Amino acid sequence: MAEEENQFEEFEQIDFLRDRHVRFFQRTLQVLPERYASLETTRLSILFFALSGLDVLDALEVVDSKVMIEWIYSQQVLPTQDKSNLNRGGFRGSAHIGIPYSTKGPGVLHPYDSGHVAMTYTGLCSLLILGDDLSRVNKEAVLAGLKVLQLEDGSFYAVPEGSENDIRFIYCAASICYMLDDWSGMDIQKAIDYIRGSLVSTAALCDNSVTHVPGGWTYCAIASLCLMGRLDEALSPRELNRIRRWCIMRQQSGFHGRPNKPVDTCYSFWVGATLELLDVFQFTHFEKNRSFILSTQDRLVGGFAKWPDSHPDPLHAYLGLCGLSLIGEPDLKKVHPALNITQRAFQHLQQLQQTWRDNAGSCVGQQ
Repeated sequence: MAEEENQFEEFEQIDFLRDRHVRFFQRTLQVLPERYASLETTRLSILFFALSGLDVLDALEVVDSKVMIEWIYSQQVLPTQDKSNLNRGGFRGSAHIGIPYSTKGPGVLHPYDSGHVAMTYTGLCSLLILGDDLSRVNKEAVLAGLKVLQLEDGSFYAVPEGSENDIRFIYCAASICYMLDDWSGMDIQKAIDYIRGSLVSTAALCDNSVTHVPGGWTYCAIASLCLMGRLDEALSPRELNRIRRWCIMRQQSGFHGRPNKPVDTCYSFWVGATLELLDVFQFTHFEKNRSFILSTQDRLVGGFAKWPDSHPDPLHAYLGLCGLSLIGEPDLKKVHPALNITQRAFQHLQQLQQTWRDNAGSCVGQQ
């Protein structure tokens, strides 16, 4: 025990190397190691980790926003002239299938071209981070494409052709509808039923010893219900308290995603944000959490890794920053726990939504 305490004291002496993290995300936007080649189809998500990481670091000035915005819009799957592909709308992860670069319609019909629900989520988030007004987002196509992804049980596929279907994609769908201020792209009640049906069979709510539920999965469930404004309606006080207890018990130094697993940088956000949404994050041990996150910091090239003495990667680098933001690390911008963007980007979204509502009200008044 004494040795463990000394280890924490040693970690607490580690400085947060802001400038190296800025350079890490700059490199992520410019060139990636060969080992990331297999992630080409999800390049838009990597862009999001880097942009939002720079936003948390208050360093977006190093980014050419106009170039980034144009590239993101070039990944939008736009309707063709006859709208025959309307239900395939959204954002793709990259131009890996050879679609010509274009930011304007009409779209080009391609048998394998469609939006991906996670890429649509990260694409919209990235546009908000960059200060775009979303005026070029084809909401009709995005929502039509989203609607066909929902299964009868309430879960979502990632793409129209079919894929895994689980709560991660419900979260992406809920975030998309929330950002676009239009819930016509999903059947909310079916999604809630799926979330409830999944939660009651997991360790977070069960009386038995089921332990397979990961912290990231729990985050997607709670954040989705919060975005829908249905958390207290979907779950009873007793159930919410069980989830709170289960999440708080995930802390050792940092957090792990499930019992008997090692702590992992990303869960400082996944579990930490869940506890923040449930109003009990303040009962966790901030210093131990901070010490673990900083122990995974790469002091040479910047970024954070999954574990100490491992290679940093964009996902853990970004979520490590978010974990530090949640505990109030100085000079980091606050993160919105449900949407996983900065509060600054969230406030920009709120302003856009108010403008949309005002304009819609004016149109109704003129009719």
